[in-house]
Amino acid sequence: MGDYILSCCSTADLSKEHFEKRDIKYLCFRFMLDDATYPDDLGVSIDINDFYQKMAEGSMTKTSQPNVEEYTNYFRPFLESGKDILHLTLSSGISGSYNSACIAQNMLSEEFPDRKIYVIDSLAASAGFGLLMDALADKRDEGLSIDELKDWATANLLFDNHWFFSTTLTYFIRGGRISKTAGTIGNMLNICPLMNVNSEGKLIVREKIRSKRKVIKAIVDKMEELARDGLEYNGKCFISNSACIEDAKAVADLIEQRFPNLDGKVEIFNIGTVIGSHTGPGTVALFFWGAQRGI
Repeated sequence: MGDYILSCCSTADLSKEHFEKRDIKYLCFRFMLDDATYPDDLGVSIDINDFYQKMAEGSMTKTSQPNVEEYTNYFRPFLESGKDILHLTLSSGISGSYNSACIAQNMLSEEFPDRKIYVIDSLAASAGFGLLMDALADKRDEGLSIDELKDWATANLLFDNHWFFSTTLTYFIRGGRISKTAGTIGNMLNICPLMNVNSEGKLIVREKIRSKRKVIKAIVDKMEELARDGLEYNGKCFISNSACIEDAKAVADLIEQRFPNLDGKVEIFNIGTVIGSHTGPGTVALFFWGAQRGI
């Protein structure tokens, strides 16, 4: 459809090429690495492997979301060119970007009363957010109007399943999410937390599993349990990872063996610099369409 643009945040963690191929616009978050500030521009300003290497060497990171002015400046050129806007934000369960986007929406609606500006809280993150955007691009290309697409997004976003595991607790300790004592013991015991994003868009630890081998099997078991049509699942499957591509490939290989009707191969992306600032290296995330997320 030529009368509106489909837009999201850089934290959907698709590749620059994928965003361009699907004609999905995006607004960059920012992050600070030691004393330097960069846009979360999908590896343009800093190579993603260099970013994770610096984290592993002890560099400190901070992140910041777009403010109201940045959203206003981002939206305005589309409106001035006569386009309506459907924009999805990073989950409100982990970011305040939805509120900033809504304030910008309200301000610009007064300035452009003839244009439609829709802002939706994705309740999603990383390539799970990306999986939702990819599905919306499919629906747009099928000819849905902006109102039909908005309704489809709000009706279906909680069927977008997010499951994660981490092979180290180091960055949970650094971020203050667990105590140093608990994290040190967990690392000694080779604990790999299995997490998901719930219906409120918050990241929740669901199980504490000993060993990488067991958690890789457990995350694929979760997909078998929850995916639409179980082992007959025929939708897309995305994986994102933070500097642990071999672990991501191990999950992808197991999924492709167990789910023969996938829509194409499992697609593997990087966890971007903003989400990765909190996960650190060693996280694998799995995304698929399935049962509606609960608390």
